[in-house]
Amino acid sequence: MSALRLHRAARIDDAFLDWRARRGRRNGLQATVIPYTGYGSTTWVRVLGRVLLTKPELAQTAAPAQRVRGWRSFTSIPVVAAQVTVTVGDQTHVVQADRGGVVDARIPVDLEPGWQQITLQTEDSRPVVENVFVVAPTVRFGVISDIDDTVMVTALPRPFVAAWNTFVLDEHARTPVPGMAVLFERLLRDHQGAPVIYLSTGAWNVAPTLSRFLTRHLYPTGALLLTDWGPTADRIFRSGQAHKADNLRRLAEEFPDIKWLLVGDDGQHDEVIYGDFSSEHPESVAAVAIRQLSPSQAVLAGGRSKPEEHESRAPWVYSPDGAGLLGQLEERGLA
Repeated sequence: MSALRLHRAARIDDAFLDWRARRGRRNGLQATVIPYTGYGSTTWVRVLGRVLLTKPELAQTAAPAQRVRGWRSFTSIPVVAAQVTVTVGDQTHVVQADRGGVVDARIPVDLEPGWQQITLQTEDSRPVVENVFVVAPTVRFGVISDIDDTVMVTALPRPFVAAWNTFVLDEHARTPVPGMAVLFERLLRDHQGAPVIYLSTGAWNVAPTLSRFLTRHLYPTGALLLTDWGPTADRIFRSGQAHKADNLRRLAEEFPDIKWLLVGDDGQHDEVIYGDFSSEHPESVAAVAIRQLSPSQAVLAGGRSKPEEHESRAPWVYSPDGAGLLGQLEERGLA
């Protein structure tokens, strides 16, 4: 879409980012790639990352994503339309970042199943390693999970607490949902080679924080599919629901032989989104597991739905913690 057709908010945002980038480069900042975990098959991978302006010493390190408090991640300067060289073995591909500096590109590869490494580089920065999970053609089960109030307690229905968690606290101050890491570990033990995808409406700015939280609390490593806050080409605010729905459809198309366990909570829109997806793609859903919020959270979120309210071929299970969900999935032969 041409610049003349951009929403006014997007044009203002672009002008502000351009001013910040020019100022940052005058102050000696250099472009570097922040790699995010990717996923794919033996013939293609989805490369994920973000290009930011950072201090020279950070641009030359092999691990540019450092531990910072949440608010600092939102002061970073993205490099708009940055050119990024992706190296896979002896093959190279050049991809381009979007208006927010986000790299989200699918490239052809020839890789073995399991964890593999590719490298990303922009301008004169040091190449950084991105881990990608290559799904074997024989895999038939996978996990797609929300993050906020599903694996990590953030009290998202309470806007002020959610803002505090996002902009002030770091990952050490966040609390895991009891039993969810054990649930995921059990699922992967029973389904060898299954991919895990964390699908959230959170901003890419907090991806390093979320990754560290998941690792610290023994959640399995998986790709993070987040979104970019701010105006889009045609609207002031991005739609988190559309982001989730679009990625669910994409995953169904990319892995037509996989049935997904969809994990979410009853405090936002997960039930509606998962319900719609189950109706559109019943062949792609093994079950839906919904973590129930505490009574106080449920009141602030507007109540919770009941399992019998959903019409779906796939079973729906509800519990306030991972142990309860695991028990119900075991009863249905899914864990």
